[in-house]
Amino acid sequence: MKLYFNPRSRATIAKWMLDECGAKYEIVPIDFEKKENKSPEFLKINPAGKLPALVDGDARLFESAAICLYLADKFPEARLAPKIGDPQRGRYLSLMVYSTSQLEPAMGDSMFKVETPPARGWTSFETVQDVIEGELGQGPYLFGDWFTAADVMIGSMFIWRRMFGGKPERPKLEAYVDRLLARPHGLKVG
Repeated sequence: MKLYFNPRSRATIAKWMLDECGAKYEIVPIDFEKKENKSPEFLKINPAGKLPALVDGDARLFESAAICLYLADKFPEARLAPKIGDPQRGRYLSLMVYSTSQLEPAMGDSMFKVETPPARGWTSFETVQDVIEGELGQGPYLFGDWFTAADVMIGSMFIWRRMFGGKPERPKLEAYVDRLLARPHGLKVG
């Protein structure tokens, strides 16, 4: 497997997931200043010219959620996803999609102090935080004591918020971020 990577990109999420899976992979550095992400060769992997991108044999993947879903299923021994047929699979898939369809854009609006009108298709950051706190329940992770790829996706958004100066507003979410950062393979912030 090859992970096309720049440490100043969302490829750090894919790397975190690969490490949690215990996967063997090669890092292919992408230099944004040299526009390597816009080269014809790279655009065959991700036509949007963005990171992350992962190549696994003939499989070409882009988008963090897609890569995390793929890896969780490829490495079932890592136990990072409920199996197909497990009643928890639906909630897991919902949280994976929620991370990019609701959490990320709402967090962006909040950080840039942009009002989120209802026509935008996502909710406010306040509502997103309410939802995630509810999904955390009393457990350390979204599925109680079980760390999953949903924690990689949801957690990475809150970790980035902290990295970019988001002030702690909710102790439960801040404690969740602390637990994720303390994981041996957790997202490394610099």
